[in-house]
Amino acid sequence: MSRIYEALQKAESERKLERREPELGIPDPPASAAMTTAVAEPEDAVFSSPRFAEAPTATQPYVEPPARHAGADGLDLSSIPARPWALSLPQLPSLLDRGPAVEQFRSLRSRIFELRDISPLKTILVSSGVPQEGKSFVSTNLALSLARHKNSKVLLIDGDMRRYSLHQILGCDSHPGLADYLGGKASALEVMQRPEVSQTATAGVTPILPNLTFIAGGNGGDKAADLSGSPRFGELIRLAAPHFDWIIVDSSPVLPVSDAVNLARWCDGVLLVARGGVTKFPVAQRAQSELKASNILGFVLNAVHETPEVGGYYGYDAAQ
Repeated sequence: MSRIYEALQKAESERKLERREPELGIPDPPASAAMTTAVAEPEDAVFSSPRFAEAPTATQPYVEPPARHAGADGLDLSSIPARPWALSLPQLPSLLDRGPAVEQFRSLRSRIFELRDISPLKTILVSSGVPQEGKSFVSTNLALSLARHKNSKVLLIDGDMRRYSLHQILGCDSHPGLADYLGGKASALEVMQRPEVSQTATAGVTPILPNLTFIAGGNGGDKAADLSGSPRFGELIRLAAPHFDWIIVDSSPVLPVSDAVNLARWCDGVLLVARGGVTKFPVAQRAQSELKASNILGFVLNAVHETPEVGGYYGYDAAQ
């Protein structure tokens, strides 16, 4: 009996041992690894991903970067030097308060405003077919007429670097000028100048306008063609455009040289000047053809001796 009992006890012990082995065994490694990974992933994502680390939170909304201020491009108009000017008044009828000549430039100014209502217009190049047609006379008086209207800020540029003459009309220095800027010898501010505010004009003539800025031609010489094709002229227009209401560029005649065609690429429109009784129709046609890639605003007929009768009707000639 005792042997039978011992055998039964031994069998029972072996069965109990078999039931306890799964409970005392080592846990399954894949299941443990999966749990560790699931816990670790969120921490690694937060601290190792720059995209999430830099993202704005709900309590800290995204703020737009500040806009560029007027002087961010390095062009500070208050630094433009003021120099004494001695105007050649006979060549500047636009400074008169009344008269047929000033009315003609006011009429031209009105036409330009009409064109600006149709399409963007700020930079205007003035040229002609051949020399001695009066383009410098027209460009200077147009700039002054625009500057007199609502105190508009006007930049007048002498782009004729071969025979620059605007400084003679304004009675100011011709250097440094546009040629120096395009050649990399001077900055934009260094070639700009304004008249001294203390200057006054004679009776019946408007004082020199402080809101007119001038860039002389400089001495381009034989390098004028290469300088006119420089991309620095486009950079000058880009720098000046936000600070001025109008930019008037007097250029070389379009038929003898290619300077005007090069400068016109950076301008919004082109005014061609023809001289009454002198300019031949084929010359005007050729000038227009040379600038066919540009926006030609129209022709200005200069030196017309017959004064419009409307001037006398309104009494402008009453004192004469």
